Formats: sequence, structure tokens, C-alpha cells
Amino acid sequence: MSGSAVFVHHAKDLSYHFHESHPFHPIRLQLAIDLLSETGALPEELKLSSREAQEHELLRVHSVEYVKAVQALSVPIPTEDWLSKAEQYGLLDEETPYFTGMHEASSYIAGGTLTAAEAVMSGAATHALHLGGGLHHALVAKAAGFCVYNDAAVAIAHVRDKYKARVLYIDTDVHHGDGVQWSFYSDSEVCTYSIHETGKYLFPGTGFVHERGEHLGYGCSVNLPLQPYTEDDSWMECFTESIHRLTAHFKPDLIISQHGCDAHALDPLAHMNCSMAIYHKMPAIIHDLAHQYCEGRWVAVGGGGYDIWKVVPRAWSLLWLEMCDHPLKAKLNTDPLTPLPPKWIERWQPHAPVPLPASWLDDLSRWEMIPRRAEITAKNRDTLAVALQDIP
Repeated sequence: MSGSAVFVHHAKDLSYHFHESHPFHPIRLQLAIDLLSETGALPEELKLSSREAQEHELLRVHSVEYVKAVQALSVPIPTEDWLSKAEQYGLLDEETPYFTGMHEASSYIAGGTLTAAEAVMSGAATHALHLGGGLHHALVAKAAGFCVYNDAAVAIAHVRDKYKARVLYIDTDVHHGDGVQWSFYSDSEVCTYSIHETGKYLFPGTGFVHERGEHLGYGCSVNLPLQPYTEDDSWMECFTESIHRLTAHFKPDLIISQHGCDAHALDPLAHMNCSMAIYHKMPAIIHDLAHQYCEGRWVAVGGGGYDIWKVVPRAWSLLWLEMCDHPLKAKLNTDPLTPLPPKWIERWQPHAPVPLPASWLDDLSRWEMIPRRAEITAKNRDTLAVALQDIP
């Protein structure tokens, strides 16, 4: 397995399920895995089964009281005492309601990202992907934004504790990666980077350029809050320049990247206007940086994405195609409208409430231009300049 990419998964990842009408539905993961399987990109030798995170591993990030609350609210009928505390721990709202089996399901999500990080840091693999992960909003003692345990933060804490490695965390979700940022806000050995829709208009209302870290960690938090309705070219311009400069400056030993795909124009929970093109180009940049600065060490996780039929399966599959150097990824550079596997469409179309896409990337000839393109691009460039002002 040395020098390869591994795909980390456990059936328990699919049990992270609030309820049937919740936007964070595990069918997203099932659709992506099935698309990759139909493409022939998931042979058995590249799969790696994960495990459940242990309590001491969760406690590197979360408080004892919070873990106890999650455990107590995971039983079929929680006690009145714990129900009265659910709101305090963020587990009694529409976004992140407690559910039966929550602790076990969340622990397997965290365990999957730990498995991926350990595979890479031990040298068993060069790259590892855990699509079930990416729950970046969970805080030390509070659930938030569909996230119970912060698997990325748990994995970073493990890598710091065991390997003393410098970690660059890259978050491309449309929502700010607040939970990971705050977990390492004063740590000079962990750099958190987030490119997202500005918190002026979007949950969680953070991620502004002035959030740069504190104490020894000052300068190790970098945020790029972009304007609503940002399109591909501006998104890629900001991402490419900032992540190249930051990585060269920080010189990490490991890159951990979060790949929420909700900056797509079709996503119902944000206001960006990007196409599938950014999810084709962006992983290639991270891949190159991992080999340039980290001897290839790269761990990737999933995250947000709420057009579960037309966007998430393609975006997450493109990520894996890049990580494992699948020949289809290169083909898309010359033929972006390469068809999706017909059998995948036939299998899932009867279950989908919308027509499934026919090709891997979007047909941009039918894309509508945003009238304020020039203004949005200019504002994003101003933000980029401020975000990079202290980075050589």
C-alpha cells in the first residue's frame, strides 16, 4: 500500500443520520461511493476499513461534560435531566438535534478521519480520503451546524500529539471552518485556512480576515470570506494565489483538507455561483502542494453539500479521482462533458426527485452570467490582499 491512496470507510458512517428530512443525509455518501464503484475507481485493494474513536481521543478536542452529554442523549429514551441540558450543548435545535445512536455514529466518523491520518503519517499510504468526515463546526463543548464531534480537529490533535507534525488544514466548504479554527487558534504548529462565503450573510457568522489567531498562533489562521454569487474564475483566483503563498510560508508536514461542495450554484443553503469546475481544479492544486511540501502526505475529508443528487456525488468523486491519479481525471481536462456511467444514472434516477446530471462537469455554455461579476471580483481581490498582507 506504500505510496498509494486509500479510501477510508465504515458502514457505520451511514448511521450518522438525524432524520429523513434533514439536509445532512447519509445518502450523499452512498451516492458518491456508488458512482466511484461504477466508474471502476474503488478496487478492493484501495479500501481501508475504519474504527470507532476512543473517548480519550475525543477528549483531545471536546470537554468531558460534552462527551457525557452526547452519550446520554444517544439512548432511545434520554432522562429528563439530560433532556433539560440538551439545548446547552447545541443538541436541541433543528440543525443538530440529538438522535438515537448519535455517540456511536459520531465516534465512527471521528475514527474514520483518525484512521486516514494514521495511514498517512505511518507511511502505509501517501494519501487518504474519508468522505464521511468533515464535521468542522463542532466546538469544544457544543454541537453546531450538523456537526457533533469535530473529526478533523480530533485527527489534527492526534497527529500533533503522536507525530509532532506541522499541520495545514485547508477548508473549502462554503461555510467557515470555525470549529477547527477555534480548536487551534493559539497553536503555532497548526495553520487553519478557510475560503468561504462571507459570514456577513451565512452561518456561522465568522471567518473574517481579522481572525488571524492569537498568542503563539497569531498569523496561523487565514480566512478568505468571499462575496455572495462569486463565480468560478474569482473563486479559483483567490484560492490559487492564497493557498500557494500560505503553504510556501508555513511549510507543513501534513495537509488535511475539508471538501464541502456547497459553493456550487445549485446548493440550497448558500449563495455562491460556482460550477463543478472548481471541484475538478482545486483538488489538483492541493495534490501538487502535498507533494511539493509534505512528501505527498495528504488527508482529505468530506463536509457540506446539500444538492445531494446533482452536485455532491460528482464533486466528491472528482476528489478521489485526483487522489488516486485515475486516468478519467486527466480526460476531463480535454473533455469536461464526459458522460457519467449510465448504470449509475439508471440505478438512482428512480429515487431522485430531480433529473440526474449526464456529465461529470457542468455545461458552462448554458451558465448564466452574474450581472455584478466585475464588482464581486473586485471586492474578492480586495479581501485577498488583506488576507495575504502578512504572508510573504
